[in-house]
Amino acid sequence: MRASHPDTAAGLFDPVAFWATTAGDRVAIVVDDAERSYSITYAELDAETARWERLLAQRDIGAQDRVAVLARNRAETVAVFFACLRRQATLVPLDWRLTERELAKVLAHAEPALVIGEHEFASLADAAWRGRGGAPERLGTGPRPKAGARSVAAARALPWLALHSATANVGSAPARSADPSSPEAIVMLLYTSGSSGEPKAVCIPQRQLYWNAVATVEGWALDANDVGLVMTPLFHTAGWHVFLTPLLWCGGRTVLLTAFAVDRCLAALARHDVTMAFAVPTQLDMLQHGDAWGQALPRLRTIISGGAPCPPSTLAAVRAAGYRVRDAYGLTECGPNCFVATDEQVRSRPGYVGWPMPMLRSRVVDASGHPVPAGMPGELQLRGPQVCAGYFRDAGLTAALFTPDGWLRTGDLAIIETDGAHAIRGRLSEVYISGGENIMPAEVEAALRTCTGVRDAGVVGVPDPHWGETGFAVVEAIGSAPDAATLRSELRQRLAGYKMPRHLHVVPALPRLANGKVDRRALRALALRLAAGA
Repeated sequence: MRASHPDTAAGLFDPVAFWATTAGDRVAIVVDDAERSYSITYAELDAETARWERLLAQRDIGAQDRVAVLARNRAETVAVFFACLRRQATLVPLDWRLTERELAKVLAHAEPALVIGEHEFASLADAAWRGRGGAPERLGTGPRPKAGARSVAAARALPWLALHSATANVGSAPARSADPSSPEAIVMLLYTSGSSGEPKAVCIPQRQLYWNAVATVEGWALDANDVGLVMTPLFHTAGWHVFLTPLLWCGGRTVLLTAFAVDRCLAALARHDVTMAFAVPTQLDMLQHGDAWGQALPRLRTIISGGAPCPPSTLAAVRAAGYRVRDAYGLTECGPNCFVATDEQVRSRPGYVGWPMPMLRSRVVDASGHPVPAGMPGELQLRGPQVCAGYFRDAGLTAALFTPDGWLRTGDLAIIETDGAHAIRGRLSEVYISGGENIMPAEVEAALRTCTGVRDAGVVGVPDPHWGETGFAVVEAIGSAPDAATLRSELRQRLAGYKMPRHLHVVPALPRLANGKVDRRALRALALRLAAGA
């Protein structure tokens, strides 16, 4: 892919238009739905984008306006995004799993000029809009498509519902001209999962979009022959930017699962000749219970695991089934594809995520901001064109996100070896102090995951009258609960005494967020409650 790029004011990230002109018959997106599946070529996706672009223009949606989408993984969402790019508007993907109150808070914060959604979420959208004051104006709906429809015409008939913000100046002024965006134009607001606090809206500039796509194509050796499976929702950065936008950049094909289901996912891997797939560890665990698990997938090059550290038992099970898998690291604020390594490299060095992507620089520093020696833990900081522009409407958080010399503070603990290989060691904010010693929960969790009968573990610090804080480990068991004495004995062989958690509690499943990450706040609340009753 050698389309225009945002190095100049005239650049616009629009691979859809490029491939529609040069290879229009090539399939861009396949939507895999339980009721209907269809494919869209680059030419059809470009035409669908133009249709949405006209709709936005008719409603005077343009530069700096925000357009929210409340829908499952659909090709139309992709078309709306590129229509927003052409209109210099900003896409705001909304989480349809939120409650009415939660969605109302997001709408109040983002203040979209337009909300586009599906009939499935109409009542949620109406209630959330009323929750922020006033009733929405229905701009139009489409008929439900026939079951089994596969054409782009059927895709256009998907049941969209448009809601008009009372603050938007819709239809009362001539449409703005859609001049190409600048590199710093905010093209997407992505609300983070809130695993460590209140959700924040990350400002994704066109620069980040472009350079993540370029670096991913180069670093992961993607090309037009690749087929990526997206099974995570498009309200997260992984859904958009692990494979979708990079594959559009290089003219590849993306398969969108409208909803994750084990058997559908396994069938899609085979039916669509998928070469690359992304999954969170929880999904990988679920897939192992599918009837087709272990099926021959000769075109599948690798599965990227991300969103949370992948337990060794999960990685081993995936590899035992005959599939390549590697753990990755990224965040909404940077990338999200930050490191590159081969499957062999990560397999020979468990816990390592590899080397920085092209154009991305990294450093690991102590609390004073000084680089730490190789092999020592510190905060991972990143710098490069793949870094975000900050947080929407939060100057304080944005200032805190960057160092005075322009590095992005990830808040993650990492080590860099002498050869430049990186390993992630957890969140800086999760470190607790026991008897004057800094304890990294991720180190204790990693040791627990290697013990017999343990699938996963979460560790938090809880108050202790003697040590100040001590560790509380919550263990997710594989099958029946492991014997506590045996577990402690195994763990003691892996950890120094001062790192051993004082409390250990076994549960069938750890509390998790919708994206598969451990819910640290729920974990801490559980630990405090259990410690108080000890």
